[in-house]
Amino acid sequence: MISDMVLVPTADVTLSGDLVVPAPARAVVLFAHGSGSSRHSPRNRMVAAELRTAGLGTLLMDLLGEREERRDALTAEHRFDIGLLGRRLVAAVDWLDTQPDTRGLPVVLFGASTGAAAALVAAAERPERVLTVVSRGGRPDLAGDALERVTVPVLLLVGGRDQNVLALNQEAARRLSCPHALHVVPQATHLFEEPGALEHVAETARRWCDDRLRDAQESRTSARTAPAPAPSREET
Repeated sequence: MISDMVLVPTADVTLSGDLVVPAPARAVVLFAHGSGSSRHSPRNRMVAAELRTAGLGTLLMDLLGEREERRDALTAEHRFDIGLLGRRLVAAVDWLDTQPDTRGLPVVLFGASTGAAAALVAAAERPERVLTVVSRGGRPDLAGDALERVTVPVLLLVGGRDQNVLALNQEAARRLSCPHALHVVPQATHLFEEPGALEHVAETARRWCDDRLRDAQESRTSARTAPAPAPSREET
């Protein structure tokens, strides 16, 4: 298993990340943390560890530079800038396709809180590279017009006791035209701190990714085995 601290270049700042790639890897999961959090989020790290047991690589990265993080801690001005965060996720998706250990691997975008909106924006911009989007306690409603442009499957995971966010996810789900599912984790609150809640999230996300990878493989197999169309003949 390859584990590296990496630097991901974007248009205006270089971002720090932790990349772990098992051998062989079936896909790579790019985590987009929520407002006021970072790549060191213990919740995302726990989920990432579970996904790696299923043969998935993981990239946990900061979406803000150090100076931006310090300013955001005082003003909260960047954490809700979904356009900015979405562009940085797009840059990370593109960067993964240049690295020898992740080049060509399907990308799963895993967003929490406001990071879920940024993940949806990135998925709308890179549908050919993104396999699926998973949202944990996310704010997909903040993705704006990108919601209608997402074509890859989306899984929305919400705590059953997180009533306000659940309502926002239900409304966002109605706007999605792509395949999607809304999964409610019983008795969980917004941070999934209840015993077993985060494990429930990790297992559900793992099964969802397994299913999407199987669907993609079946589609590729069908495309290879489909008979070639008969040549057209001109009328005589």
